Amino acid sequence: MATNDKRLIVSEFDFDDVKNNLKTFLEAQDEFTDYNFEGSGINVLLDVLAYNTHYLGFNMNMLANEMFLDSSSLRSSVVSHAKTLGYEPISARAPKAVIDVTLFDSVKATGAIPAGTVFTTSVNDISYQFVTITEFTSASIGSSIPFLNIPIYEGTFITTQYIVDSGDVDQRFILTDNRADTTTLKVAVQTSSSNTSSTTYTKTTDISQVNATSANFFLQEVENGLFEVYFGDGVLGKSLSDGNIVILTYVVTNRKDANTASAFTNATAIDTVVDVQVSLVEAADGGALPESVDSIKFNAPLDFASQGRCVTAEDYKVFVKRFYPNTQAVSIWGGESGSFNPVTGVSSVQEFGKVFISIRSTRGTNLTASQKIRLVTDLAPFTVASITPVIVDPDTVFLILDVSARFNSNLTSETSDSLESIITNSLTSFNNSNLKSFNNAFRHSQVTGLIDDSNSAIISNITRVVMGKFFTPTIADASGYILNFNNSFYNPHARHNADAGGVVASTGFKVSGDTINEMFFDDDGNGNLRRFFISAGVKNYADDKAGTVDYINGIITLNPINIISVSSVDNSASTQIRVTAIPDSSDIIPVRNQLLEIDLVNTVVNVAIDTLSVGDPNSVATADLATSSFTTSTSGY
Repeated sequence: MATNDKRLIVSEFDFDDVKNNLKTFLEAQDEFTDYNFEGSGINVLLDVLAYNTHYLGFNMNMLANEMFLDSSSLRSSVVSHAKTLGYEPISARAPKAVIDVTLFDSVKATGAIPAGTVFTTSVNDISYQFVTITEFTSASIGSSIPFLNIPIYEGTFITTQYIVDSGDVDQRFILTDNRADTTTLKVAVQTSSSNTSSTTYTKTTDISQVNATSANFFLQEVENGLFEVYFGDGVLGKSLSDGNIVILTYVVTNRKDANTASAFTNATAIDTVVDVQVSLVEAADGGALPESVDSIKFNAPLDFASQGRCVTAEDYKVFVKRFYPNTQAVSIWGGESGSFNPVTGVSSVQEFGKVFISIRSTRGTNLTASQKIRLVTDLAPFTVASITPVIVDPDTVFLILDVSARFNSNLTSETSDSLESIITNSLTSFNNSNLKSFNNAFRHSQVTGLIDDSNSAIISNITRVVMGKFFTPTIADASGYILNFNNSFYNPHARHNADAGGVVASTGFKVSGDTINEMFFDDDGNGNLRRFFISAGVKNYADDKAGTVDYINGIITLNPINIISVSSVDNSASTQIRVTAIPDSSDIIPVRNQLLEIDLVNTVVNVAIDTLSVGDPNSVATADLATSSFTTSTSGY
């Protein structure tokens, strides 16, 4: 005779499954024979039990997730796991500018700029203040007292003091604002309220160098994104005594809001001097939000693996992001893999003893000369002695797309114009998510598939690709230039498309000796770069050997040319000339410091009804349905 299983199933935690398991369990009990479990009373009790079990299971699952760095989601859990790996999350960063200050006073022999001196500026009509974090002194030269290369930080200069009390077991030394920039933190310990002598403490970076008398402090992120300073115990670092006064000075910042600030004035007199001149050395940059949870989860294991030194490319990535938080993407390669020349760009020529670092900033701008020097200096203590870091600017190759799409009007109420907008939005999203970073290739099939999938009515598309690069000519100086695309140009045979201008085109410019005619570049399909102007709709070649075109390696070399002015680009005044070339493959692959970006301004999207799919009896095959990625074009970009 069959018997009911009276065991409770505990393998599911979903509400419905738990409730059904409870009901099945009770139905198997002799006490509940022929009982109606859908009755209102018992049903409510089963709901309560099921919800309780579901919530407990959910909470236990969340608790288990928080036990591991990979699966944790709470910032406090992530920070705690990172601490076990010796990783300190990056705090908020204040925009930093560099200025020269001159005090005009004929009496003073020396002058000083105290810590906390305020300078004002504005960005987008919003006022901000910048402050010094240390005192600077200088001697007079005649009637002026110059201060050179003074760093200033956006925010409020804060001083917090704590009197040490060992009897207070809960005493903590906290930076009281989660917008504090820990790079500006300075820690001093005053002996007592009656003894004003003090000792400056330094942050511990190498625990092996700390002993019982080392005046070092430690730093950690705690609850609510705040940071806590703590000290040694007399064995590992010098300990504090009752009555000591801990003095913390730091900057509380608005983070990235004041990036780009470039005009500064002193808010008050400096060292009693009213006549003050402030000159810009370096515009404000570097302001950033505190490190995100995802970034901590990514960087903490890498930082632990690096063990405080830069050996592998991943090691360098960790330290670069730490020293320059505005890093959006970074590419690193050793000299054994190739080199970099400021004129010719990247090459396969080996250059041992160097590591090349290329950084894309979150602001989209290149690092300044002083930022590069500062980064190399910051990296120096962690690099192998024989290796020299070299900072290389990113090199962007712009992709100009020509999209011809067909759609079935029977499948949608969208118009051609609205579908063009939908495709453009899809390309914009692809540009931001899949490109604009190192080593991210442009895959033609991926893009055409994206276009087809942007709306169910789109049935096909032909997308052609043109590569573009900019260079900044030295005005009124005969200079040569090299543009390295690192992707082959389309040149199936000698003199390909020569009469129509080959595969190279450019924006306009004027040269010395001819101030009237606007010049352009093209090629003869035979490896020669040509310079021409248009008169009465006809091309006139002023120089049929203005440079060379290496179709295989994708390199355009301009012979020395004296350019005296540059035409507008995309209807805007410009200091640059854009040169475009048709690639040999519609798959574009970036190399080392190269980035790919779709030029959405010049990308053209045309959408038309596919007459065949809608059943037009008069439809015929047309030339624009050709599947070739290459066309003969007489127009430049």
